[in-house]
Amino acid sequence: MKKLFPSAAQALKGVVSDGQLLAVGGFGLCGIPEALIDALRDSGVKGLTVISNNAGVDGFGLGKLLETRQITKMISSYVGENKEFERQYLAGELELEFTPQGTLAEKLRAGGAGIPAFFTKTGVGTLVAEGKELREFDGQTYVMERSLVPDVALVKAYRADKSGNLQFRLTARNFNPAAAMAGKVCIVEVEEVVETGEIAPDEVHLPGIYVHRIVHNPKPEKRIEKRTVTQAPVDAALAKREAQAAIAQAASTEEAPAATPAAPAVSAAPSTPTTSALSGQQGV
Repeated sequence: MKKLFPSAAQALKGVVSDGQLLAVGGFGLCGIPEALIDALRDSGVKGLTVISNNAGVDGFGLGKLLETRQITKMISSYVGENKEFERQYLAGELELEFTPQGTLAEKLRAGGAGIPAFFTKTGVGTLVAEGKELREFDGQTYVMERSLVPDVALVKAYRADKSGNLQFRLTARNFNPAAAMAGKVCIVEVEEVVETGEIAPDEVHLPGIYVHRIVHNPKPEKRIEKRTVTQAPVDAALAKREAQAAIAQAASTEEAPAATPAAPAVSAAPSTPTTSALSGQQGV
């Protein structure tokens, strides 16, 4: 069976349609099937219910499908980082089934394993448990959760062979394998395609039996969701030596040294403990 398709659009052709339940892998913007999401947007299908940890960010990932109003319901565990998601939900334009993250992962895993439902303590006594069956086990209350079996799963992997055996990288190996297993049809986007047999059996993270179609996207954008910048670390040992030298000079001249950027002014009295503003350590 030929699984490799020439484009994301071709891979989705004849598979996606209005009103479907879709699972989309990824965590934040890590491990999302970028090309497949773009092709889904361009397909024009609408009325979608999408299972995903989150809905991307404004203008990227699943955020693109929110902007085009192709998604009518999200089954998610995190709704931050996306103002359009928030706006549509608060305006009553988007339905949300808010699901604890571990429960969401287990709903997909159970769906892929053929388990229709399971019991968990997570959510008991909260809005999550409203309208659901509760049962006692060993003196503890549990809530029953139904598994998820999406019509189509769109996932991202690092490498695939032509039989569909997959390898994932680092954090991308979170919701992607579970989504792939749960989908009735699984379409995977990969950065590298190799011949069948080139991936050692012990290095296969997900066997090809779960994968129906493969799309090669060798250069995904891999946008960073949030950047943070920190100051360069202070060399504490150097700062301490500079402070000690300043104290010694002050003691020998009986005059406090002038403050400099590298060595702030300290007390001239050698018997009084002082604190270096740079090192954060006490000196004498």
